[in-house]
Amino acid sequence: QVQLVESGGSLVQAGGSLRLSCAASGITFSIYDMEWYRQAPAKQRELVAIINSGGSTNYADSVTGRFTISRDNAKNTVSLQMNGLKPEDTAVYYCHAHTLFGTYWGQGTQVTVSS
Repeated sequence: QVQLVESGGSLVQAGGSLRLSCAASGITFSIYDMEWYRQAPAKQRELVAIINSGGSTNYADSVTGRFTISRDNAKNTVSLQMNGLKPEDTAVYYCHAHTLFGTYWGQGTQVTVSS
């Protein structure tokens, strides 16, 4: 059974930092491209950051320079370090794993940034 379990969401003041983690089980983690998405109320889910199986990263323009995605294949985890948080970063953050063999979502973790 495949599971992606996010953690680390919280309420934080603007300018603060949070670190989200996603623990994967039931997949060969190292071959999966891993992504963080977010969805704010009444908005579409958007891609925030991606780290592919080779370790290359890419970011949405809105978070470039503030967020850092990383992975630990030995621990089957992907993390998102978020610095300089802004109220517009408030959303539910989702972990997503995909390859040609399948695609999986976590249940999400709430990040709320107060002004």
